Amino acid sequence: MSTEVQTSAEYIHHHLQNLTYGHLPDGTWGVAHTSEEAKAMGFWALNLDTFFMSLLLGVAFLFLFRMVAKSIVAGTPGGLQNFCEWAIEFVDTSVRGSFSAKNNMIAPLALTIFFWVFSMNLMDLIPIDYVPHLMGALGVPFFKVVPSTDPNATFGMAIGVFLLVLYYSIKMKGLGGFMGELTLQPFGKWGMPINLLLEGVNLIAKPISLALRLFGNMYAGEMIFILIALMGGAWAGFSVGNATLYGSQVLLSLGWAIFHILIVTLQAFIFMTLTVVYLDMAHQEHH
Repeated sequence: MSTEVQTSAEYIHHHLQNLTYGHLPDGTWGVAHTSEEAKAMGFWALNLDTFFMSLLLGVAFLFLFRMVAKSIVAGTPGGLQNFCEWAIEFVDTSVRGSFSAKNNMIAPLALTIFFWVFSMNLMDLIPIDYVPHLMGALGVPFFKVVPSTDPNATFGMAIGVFLLVLYYSIKMKGLGGFMGELTLQPFGKWGMPINLLLEGVNLIAKPISLALRLFGNMYAGEMIFILIALMGGAWAGFSVGNATLYGSQVLLSLGWAIFHILIVTLQAFIFMTLTVVYLDMAHQEHH
């Protein structure tokens, strides 16, 4: 991050810009050093910070649960084992309440989705300037630490869920049954064009709403943290003369952070639950 004094607009733009790799205007491939360069890269660009943090958090989740599974004890379990057992029971109970068919993949998928999305969202509680300053000292121009504030990540996960819905819809109902749902409901064969329009919109709306709900809530949360930081730096020190202002900003930041923990958890739970519900609908046999 540059040591030059930034305006409020520049500060906000800097914190909202991903570390983007793609085709530069000079014809070479590399990392964009300005938002204009990133925008010019177009569709075939990769947000390295989103990719790296998503991969890192996913691997950390898998490593943690695998480590606990390999060291499980039958007697009095430790705190980490207690937490993992509670998490598995919580997800299993949620799945049983939302999924009426039988598929041994759904509960592990739900567990992975919940903790992956939760860990991504949790990164929003890291003080807003810490990581950009650290990466700036290492020569990295931008770095967003919260993958779920990047629509590429949320749409990527939602498209993955959408493909699973299509797969199980065709597998359970057959291609004919699946096409029949799209073209023959709710107005029968004489309303086929309208049926296809209505059912097609309903089908496509599922991944779009799934992605935008998560992205919108986490993006708004990040913006509030940025605005609080702009009010004077709630995470940094102030002079003695500004002690009252400092105290009020700290309280504001801590209050929002505590409330944001609820949002972080709720959004992970909603993403998991809707995924399970959509897959349950896909498993319902065609009549």
